[in-house]
Amino acid sequence: MVGETLAELTRQSRRPDEILVCPATDKDFQPGTLRLDGIPIRWTIGPRGLTKQRNQILDMVGDCDLIIFLDDDIFLSPDYLEQMEQLFVAQPDVVVATGDLLADGILGPGIPPEEARSIIAAAGPRAQSQGISPYYAGYGCNMAFRWAAIRQTGSRFDERLPLYGWQEDVDFSRQVSKAGRVVKSKALRGVHLATKSGRQSGVRFGYSQVANPLYLWRKGTVTAHFAFRLMARNMLANFGKLLTPEPHVDRLGRVRGNLMALRDLMLGKLTPERVLELS
Repeated sequence: MVGETLAELTRQSRRPDEILVCPATDKDFQPGTLRLDGIPIRWTIGPRGLTKQRNQILDMVGDCDLIIFLDDDIFLSPDYLEQMEQLFVAQPDVVVATGDLLADGILGPGIPPEEARSIIAAAGPRAQSQGISPYYAGYGCNMAFRWAAIRQTGSRFDERLPLYGWQEDVDFSRQVSKAGRVVKSKALRGVHLATKSGRQSGVRFGYSQVANPLYLWRKGTVTAHFAFRLMARNMLANFGKLLTPEPHVDRLGRVRGNLMALRDLMLGKLTPERVLELS
């Protein structure tokens, strides 16, 4: 999947100046099989966990104007990077920007690569009327940051959010937002395939659905309203669909994880890292 996602970047009208990749093992990434048509690429093995791997990428950057974080399973419209660059040049107070997905497989069983390409092709050129709007945080599968704002705020991905690092995108975006505006642009389009392989267990994810929002609220990154609404919405979905679960979602596992987290909350033992102890 990583190879297909990177190959899509060669189709950009504004090609990336450099690609940085941080797999957890050398089995996750085979650079010798890639054909990137001259785009420079650097990669390094990082400790397992999304926040740790993204911090490893921050350490690799050196100097630049913009850094765009992409999941390993997102395809971008051909003008995505061109539109992103124009946005940041035209809006000097914007420090975080995220795109408007044409489709998101996270809401279903996932989207096959060919279907994702068809969706992007069918969307055609962007409409001239599309603009930007204020947004709370970047969406982790596609989010861009002004490098100067990251340095100014000293922002890092919180490594207390282990493994899948759920809500790490919100936490990092809110850190960087101290230096300027966060926006969403409809001119920045793509399809998040949300490949289901390589994701953490339902129990662990259910635990994180409670532990991570509460941790970020206590940390001061997000508001109480954001944390409790997010937690309640996910718990209601898990319990509400327990008897008729989707084939691609482990609702029983998520419910178990939710209940374990609530128990640990009452016992004063709730921490994001606790998921490492769960099977």
